[in-house]
Amino acid sequence: MPSIRLHYLLLGGLLAAIPLSAAATTNEESRAKLDVQAEAQLDVAPDRATLSARLWERTPAVARHDDDTDPDALRQARDRLEERAASLIAALEEAGVKRDDISAGSLSVQPEYVPAPRRSDADQEMLMRTRLERPFQVRVDDLERLPRLLDALTAAGVNVMDGISYDLADRDAATDEALVMALEKARHKAELMARTMNVTLGSVVSISETRSPVYQPRMMAMSADARESAGQAEYRPGTIVIEAGVSVSWEIEN
Repeated sequence: MPSIRLHYLLLGGLLAAIPLSAAATTNEESRAKLDVQAEAQLDVAPDRATLSARLWERTPAVARHDDDTDPDALRQARDRLEERAASLIAALEEAGVKRDDISAGSLSVQPEYVPAPRRSDADQEMLMRTRLERPFQVRVDDLERLPRLLDALTAAGVNVMDGISYDLADRDAATDEALVMALEKARHKAELMARTMNVTLGSVVSISETRSPVYQPRMMAMSADARESAGQAEYRPGTIVIEAGVSVSWEIEN
């Protein structure tokens, strides 16, 4: 009998506690809140750039039925390419670029097919040649030097200038600033709404990001063929845009 009585006492205690828990949950859910969403946009002037260019050499075009590439022609094309690459690096160093700021990519080798000169009414034959290519990237920490470095690249005879990628030395600081701007805007909106509605803001209930700050370097294409007509406007980086969004909830005290 004592054990049965104890069982009922425990069960009664649990049943008595249920309404209290439900009431606490109801009070928590019914508490008035003010939800605000805000977005901010930060325009930042870049302070770093990367120049991208490519050099290539080709072997003579031969008939497609010659399956084997002439090793001598391939070696000669590679020697010419490496000689030009060395001259390019020397020109950049002479222009004041540190060796560590020059990145030479891996050598790529790929076949190319070109039409042979047409002879009378016969079908036009396709010839094959091999192109050896090496990409280069040059990091520039002083944007005022861009015109001189672009001139050095074109004077070195690069085949293609892929463009200029503008960047920031401290990306984290810029994305942090954009996030702070969004949070400050959210607080401003909440205070304005509370003042207009004659209520008092309490403590912050929740904070979340609706748009994480995303940083993307700004790319500007630039053709080596157009270098003669390129003016100073080609070197103006403009600004990099960083956007951030937040959602914040406050308790309303009255």
